[in-house]
Amino acid sequence: MEIPVFTLDAFTNLPFKGNPAAICPLMHELSDYLYQRIAAEMNLSETAFITRINPSDNFTTGSRFRLRWFTPTNEVNLCGHATLASAAVLFKYKQNENPKLVFETRSGDLAVTQQGEGYIMDFPLNPPTQEDANEFRDIIKAAVGNHPIQDVYLSSNTKKLLVRLADSCDRSVLTSLKVDPVALQSSETSGRVKGVIITMKGSPDCQPGYDFYSRFFAPWNGIPEDPVTGSAHTVLGSYWSKKLGKKKMLAYQCSSRGGELELEVRDDGRIYISGQAVTVLQGTITL
Repeated sequence: MEIPVFTLDAFTNLPFKGNPAAICPLMHELSDYLYQRIAAEMNLSETAFITRINPSDNFTTGSRFRLRWFTPTNEVNLCGHATLASAAVLFKYKQNENPKLVFETRSGDLAVTQQGEGYIMDFPLNPPTQEDANEFRDIIKAAVGNHPIQDVYLSSNTKKLLVRLADSCDRSVLTSLKVDPVALQSSETSGRVKGVIITMKGSPDCQPGYDFYSRFFAPWNGIPEDPVTGSAHTVLGSYWSKKLGKKKMLAYQCSSRGGELELEVRDDGRIYISGQAVTVLQGTITL
């Protein structure tokens, strides 16, 4: 069996930046066992599998496809960067002729359109609720040590905990954090949290004018640190939109690879997340 595979760096226009995803467009469904083994072999934060819904469609003419995402250890409900990369593969390498693609996923229908050099994804918004920091004392300590924080919010449906560093912290505090994934995972075993977002206010007056910064850690899903996380921005977008009184925002995820996301929070409980993608590998998996 030969399976085409593409590796794209998403939320960047430069190779080796952004977040890499492996994308496999498949003419036929494979077993979940095989999906998971391939994702473990690719060993990226996500490997995505695109399959046809209508057997008479192909990847050039079809506008609706099924999309599933696997980390090296498990299937996930939502992944932004691998959705962006999946659309890029269909538009760029399969010459898909539709203005909009819709992916049927565990998180419902996700639409992606081309815009200039990039792509706009229509995602669900996941508003978090404020929590008592004392309830999450151990996990906060594992994530940010003794640095001052000023907000703790939880998105219970995505199981993402948002920890905001105090405005007195410099951006270097966030970029230089050394988070031990083993300590982080062992600090929270209740199942309430599967990912930690650490965020801080941006520098809107300095070019290019980022409204906020973040990093994201998900050792519970086999990802010590995710370089640029679309799904985390369904939580961050909601939080910062309220705090800043803005619908349109520019975000930077300051992992070592780094990546940029344009956000637009809508009034209908959805969010547009936009970014670019660059291909670094094309090949064939032979089984």
